[in-house]
Amino acid sequence: MVAKLTLRGVDVYKGWLDGAAQADLVGALREVIAQAPLFSPDTPYGKPMTVRMSAAGKYGWFSDRRGYRYEDRHPTGALWPAIPEAVLAIWRDLVSAARLPDCCLINFYGEGARMGMHQDKDEANFDWPVLSVSLGDDGLFRVGNTTRGGQSESVWLSSGDVVVMGGAARLSYHGVDRIRFGSSSLLPRGGRINLTCRVVD
Repeated sequence: MVAKLTLRGVDVYKGWLDGAAQADLVGALREVIAQAPLFSPDTPYGKPMTVRMSAAGKYGWFSDRRGYRYEDRHPTGALWPAIPEAVLAIWRDLVSAARLPDCCLINFYGEGARMGMHQDKDEANFDWPVLSVSLGDDGLFRVGNTTRGGQSESVWLSSGDVVVMGGAARLSYHGVDRIRFGSSSLLPRGGRINLTCRVVD
């Protein structure tokens, strides 16, 4: 059963995907990653990120000493695979059927991985929400303000939960402080997958 809660203007849909839908989506993502393998980008400061990533759609997100940016090809030079239909169905239900996302970023959190507080602000405009889907182990999601610092709130995201950041919360700082490794049986070796869909152009 789906339960909606709002955290500092961010909508969290608990239990949006049931177990069967989660398993089907993981299967579709395995096909994407077979074409665009996970990689570990460096931050602009030269430190490797603890999260491994890939992407689907027109663009993928990339980071190195030149900075954060979108790229139209995987580091191998191959074009990104298409966004799975199951992901687009979630977007249509919760965001829009008129404008589909240009990018579905795939982040994999292994044991000890985290994502520091950041804004999603590399897009051409911020009119469209950011949608994210959690699969696998629980992740402690933290939401702050549109400027650094100040108070924040956190919620544990479980497998099948979906988050929509739009409106005044579109540019809120957010991150994942830690995961409960092994808390889900969805991924045989443990870990958490987070999908983040964005309109880029």
